[in-house]
Amino acid sequence: MAAATLSFTDWLLGWRDRLLSSPAFHRAASGFALTRPIAHRHAREVFDLVAGFVYSQVLAACVKLDLFKTLSRGPQSLSVLAHQFGMTREAAERLLVAAQSLRLVEKRGHDAQGEPRYGLGMLGAPLVDNEAVIAMVEHHSVLYADLADPLSLLRGIGPPPSLSEYYPYTADSAMTGAAEIAPEKVASYSRLMSASQPLVAAEILDAFSFSGHRHLLDVGGGEGRFLVSVAERHPHLKMSLFDLPPVAANAQQRFQNAGISNRAQAHGGNFLADTLPTGADIASLVRVIHDHDDERASKILSAIRRALPTGGTLVLAEPMSGTPGAEAMGDAYFGFYLLAMGRGQARTAEQLSDLLKQAGFGKIRLLPTRIPLQVRMLVAEAV
Repeated sequence: MAAATLSFTDWLLGWRDRLLSSPAFHRAASGFALTRPIAHRHAREVFDLVAGFVYSQVLAACVKLDLFKTLSRGPQSLSVLAHQFGMTREAAERLLVAAQSLRLVEKRGHDAQGEPRYGLGMLGAPLVDNEAVIAMVEHHSVLYADLADPLSLLRGIGPPPSLSEYYPYTADSAMTGAAEIAPEKVASYSRLMSASQPLVAAEILDAFSFSGHRHLLDVGGGEGRFLVSVAERHPHLKMSLFDLPPVAANAQQRFQNAGISNRAQAHGGNFLADTLPTGADIASLVRVIHDHDDERASKILSAIRRALPTGGTLVLAEPMSGTPGAEAMGDAYFGFYLLAMGRGQARTAEQLSDLLKQAGFGKIRLLPTRIPLQVRMLVAEAV
């Protein structure tokens, strides 16, 4: 068989690869004044990939110790923090020095006894009372256990990932009787989704106004925190939520506590098998479709199309693959997270648009959000 002819692009990239893999080139680049900063940055980026798990475990330790909340009340000395942590002074200093290197804490001089004092760092301060991020950090212990052998996960061998049991909609049994799913089966999942909703809700509400609509149906709406946020900005809007029966029951209680049960109703069922409530002129899917493969995603979108009138609106919001500046989040993090979950898939805006068209939606547009890493939005019309 004749060898394939290399294109100029292939030749150029091959030359680059050979150059970057050369130890002699690395030494030369590190020693030359003009290329030294680039060489050092690339070396640091490679090491960050190697050490990323350790960094995340430093963060996890800080979260479990409630360090950010403690330091929000003011700088604390090393000895005080060591006592609070239940650690030796040396162990506490090891953790704090590591957290300082990650900009989670800052050294704030010394106290009267000469003890070093620590306060919040630039990346630690935003985590004070940040329920969404804290919940995800705590939840990652399950994910990291599933990723201990990434090749087994990719090849589909060995025991099923623990994360696959975490989401009730990924279980085959969820395709049938939703009423058979016990409340404890959805409790952890619901708490995590509920904790992470407020930040996403703010992004959606800043990018899209529901003021021109009369009735919103939130499909897979969890315990109702998104609809409570919508209700605060749009007091005229009638709202319905659809999710598994135990989750819907928690949502109805949340509506009652928020004083909106007169215009917000939760319905229990399975969006993969049951008919969705009708009467809404707009529907929302907030971080739902990426939890499902194409077949199930199409079922959900088609069910929503049947529930909406022609001309009705669908708002689809979730992290997306290929997001400029957030490629690692969409393709690496969510790619492997959803693999461990069992059925999900990170998709580009274009891939989601194709699914929407197949389900009977048109006039699809991508709305800008303030933090696209967190969530991107597609708005479509039922045609």
